[in-house]
Amino acid sequence: MSGQEAGGGGEAITAEGLEALRAELHELETTARQAIAKRISFAREMGDLKENAEYHIAKEDQAHLETKIQRLQSRLRNAVVTAADTSTGVVAFGTTAEVVDEETGRAFRWTIVGPTEADLAAGRLSAESPVARALIGRAPGETVTVETPRGARTYRVERLGS
Repeated sequence: MSGQEAGGGGEAITAEGLEALRAELHELETTARQAIAKRISFAREMGDLKENAEYHIAKEDQAHLETKIQRLQSRLRNAVVTAADTSTGVVAFGTTAEVVDEETGRAFRWTIVGPTEADLAAGRLSAESPVARALIGRAPGETVTVETPRGARTYRVERLGS
């Protein structure tokens, strides 16, 4: 599912992902900005700004921080909270599925999320990934074969839910 499919041309995101985005933005706009301001103030007290490496590094870090804040603000403006539709009985955006690798027998618990909240180590699979795209619309018991960097993998949907 692309952000376009979520409606309004925005980026699909779970409610949990939206809260995490807001929290990160708040942290950057408050604590991080204050820390950079202190670094710049301290560096200014060191003297000549033309040859003051600490000052120039702090100003560069400030520019990077402001760019990151702007990107997060843009993501927040464009975010479209998409709730999991568990009534369909198939894998969908926002649903959690237990999936088994048919070759290895290894089980995975994945929640299908927007690309910016994806974290494979935490079991959060981007809806734009080839594996998620193959799983979406599949019911428990169904299998899908997906080309991955490690070659073709066949996954079986075991169950849905948290």
